[in-house]
Amino acid sequence: MVKKHIQTLWGSLSILFAGLWLVVRIMLEYFGIISDGNDRTTGIKDLREEYKKANYK
Repeated sequence: MVKKHIQTLWGSLSILFAGLWLVVRIMLEYFGIISDGNDRTTGIKDLREEYKKANYK
């Protein structure tokens, strides 16, 4: 019974950290700190360009 709870907890934590890593990667790609070479498929590069053109202040 304890083993099942530990497995459930471990699965939940791994999903949590995977989600957090995804959010961090998206933010880093958006600000141009990293690039995975697939900017066209993620649309991050287009979002950066549109933001620059809009000249938000």
